[in-house]
Amino acid sequence: MNELGNWISQGTQKPFYVRKEFDVKKEIVKAAAYVCGLGQFIFHLNGQKVADHELDPGWTNYDKKIQYVKFDITDLVHTGKNVLGAEVGNGWFIKEDEHYTFSFPAFMPPNPNPYKPFGDELVFAVKLILNYVDGTAETLFADETFKVKEHPVTMSNVYGSETYCAELNQKGWNQIDFDDSKWENAVVVTEQDAPKGELIEQFQPAIKVICSYSAKYVHTVSGRDIYDLGQNVSGMLKFSYRGKKGDVIYIYPAEKLNEAGNVDQVAKNWVTVGNCITCIVGEDDTWQDYRMRFTYFAGRYFAVEKSSESAEIKDIIGESISSAWKTDGTFHCDDTRYVQIYDLVEKAVEANMVSIHTDCPTIERFAWQEPNHLMAPSIMYMKDGRKLWEKFFMDMRIDQLTEEDYFMDLKGNKYFPGAGLIPSQAPCYIHNVLPVPGMGSFFDIIPWGSSGILGVKWHYLFYGDKKVIADNYEMGKRYLEHLKTKQNEDGFINHGLGDWGNPDNQLARENVETAFLYADAITLAEFAEILGKEEDEAGFLQFAESVKENYNRRLLVQNESGKWCYRSFEHKEKIVMTQACEALPLYWGMVPEEKIEDVIDSFRQTLIEKQSFASGEVGLPYIIQTASRYGMNALICSFITRPEHPSYYAFVKNGLTTLGEYWEENPRSHCHDMMGHIIEWYYNGIAGIKPLKPGFKKVLIKPYLPESMNEMSCKYDSVNGKIIVSMRRDDGKIRLDVKADERIDVEIDKTFIV
Repeated sequence: MNELGNWISQGTQKPFYVRKEFDVKKEIVKAAAYVCGLGQFIFHLNGQKVADHELDPGWTNYDKKIQYVKFDITDLVHTGKNVLGAEVGNGWFIKEDEHYTFSFPAFMPPNPNPYKPFGDELVFAVKLILNYVDGTAETLFADETFKVKEHPVTMSNVYGSETYCAELNQKGWNQIDFDDSKWENAVVVTEQDAPKGELIEQFQPAIKVICSYSAKYVHTVSGRDIYDLGQNVSGMLKFSYRGKKGDVIYIYPAEKLNEAGNVDQVAKNWVTVGNCITCIVGEDDTWQDYRMRFTYFAGRYFAVEKSSESAEIKDIIGESISSAWKTDGTFHCDDTRYVQIYDLVEKAVEANMVSIHTDCPTIERFAWQEPNHLMAPSIMYMKDGRKLWEKFFMDMRIDQLTEEDYFMDLKGNKYFPGAGLIPSQAPCYIHNVLPVPGMGSFFDIIPWGSSGILGVKWHYLFYGDKKVIADNYEMGKRYLEHLKTKQNEDGFINHGLGDWGNPDNQLARENVETAFLYADAITLAEFAEILGKEEDEAGFLQFAESVKENYNRRLLVQNESGKWCYRSFEHKEKIVMTQACEALPLYWGMVPEEKIEDVIDSFRQTLIEKQSFASGEVGLPYIIQTASRYGMNALICSFITRPEHPSYYAFVKNGLTTLGEYWEENPRSHCHDMMGHIIEWYYNGIAGIKPLKPGFKKVLIKPYLPESMNEMSCKYDSVNGKIIVSMRRDDGKIRLDVKADERIDVEIDKTFIV
């Protein structure tokens, strides 16, 4: 037995029901249920769903960690007969591939390390603790007396497809005195076949419904009725249906429509998603209700096909879901463009937070790690990210590689990626360790793995808890040692994606990857100082200094104007500057003091020449923040409000309701938050809320009011209290109002508003 007692099963890889009636003979003072079903579960008590959660438990590496959920059921249990029930579905535990099979692009060979199920059957466990008024207690565990039955969801794909056979629906199954005589007794899973991961309580925010959107009929094309939610979301679909028994309703979700007005499930010729929600009518001419159970759709549009004219559908609702449902910050102004951009990013963040931080909800649903530091400040200003990031760090720690960890290469030989490596995805369900020409491996990308260090830095700055540093310090040390093995004979790293997403394809890998090597080392030195590890601190500082010295010696040159600048390492024949190449060393303090002004001028030159952010996701946050630091806010304003790409406002003009993946009119994914770094500038640039001490215990207010704005208000609810900044343009003067909790030490710099 484990902490929750036995694992039980129906002995199948398909979703199933669980129920158990039990008697309570004495008055209850407190009752709790500890529940887990893998991959996903829905828990019921006495005829009703317990709590407003979706898709419990959190996605983890089930071989190492498994989350259970604790429910307070005191108000739901009563003296006499009671019944508990559960619905168990697949999730990532045993992924089904119907309607969707992930495949890599054509330029990559078949992956010899495909997804592998975490078990042979779906499983369920529960521990019910009843505390009585008389001081006694009783515990109930799952066993062979529990009843199980096949679920009407006959197929559940983690990528968003689901097949519902209404004929299999068990009306009243979660009610007392339901006739379960035709149900089977559960099978107790043997210790050998039981899930291997350590059971821990789910501590990150549960996934919840945050908003509902009614789908509106648009038109009919190619025999399909097209509906529009008006908003791109990750969500649970529900609707009412009727027809003749056996009629089938097919629903295809998508982010966009093609030129013919049909749903487009093809991601830029890269992969066809092919998601389909299928509802099979179970009885004649009766309106019934359907709602997704064990997976979620992603998109804005739906195409509805019906197998016969007798099938009908109405009241299509998309319920947006997210783990990021608690809002910590708000921003308002009278320039609607800025509000629209903010909403674009916020909706993308919400759609990509489902216990893990996904890259996109449509194509991959993988937990790529780079946004967990690059987007951390933007998200943490908007949303409460404290426990979410602690979950992300846990996933990184448990998936960090040891010397013994290996995968298979294309020849069937063992490949050891290296001790200390933090995978680019965590949890990682499909290990893409194949070498990509000129890039290394998608499994090992330095700004991705650096989330285990730099993400921790942001968490500490926002929430002020040293424990997060202590918990992740050894992970960071091991990762830095891994990175040292990637340095070439020149002392640089060329093993990754560089400035990924750069519209000019100027990835500048050596510049970017090696700047992060320095950033990781100098940040670990800060951690060592906080933890009182003086010897470690000295070692990190020494290594960081050696990286910086070599970086400057090889890359810091004078351009045609005689100004010092950083050349792109990969261009040997001429000096090529990119915005990221100049911004990263400025941001991280790598530039020799006597040359800072020159490099600032060179950086400004790269912005002016392009009249836009010519950057990918890796360089962009540092470009924006560096531009703001050195008085280039007006340029930022002009860049983000451009009506054409690269620009945030271009996405709005093109009709997107969430942030696109790349700077283009019809990006591969319409819902990526990886470029949403501008939100950080909304808070620390426009509102000027800059933390000077961890947890915002001390802040600098240094605001900037764009010329197009007459009014602005911003609120951030820090762990030490609220900070509210508002500005108003009045008779050519800017009125500033700052309010902050008495626990917060506030400094105000008005130089940017006079």
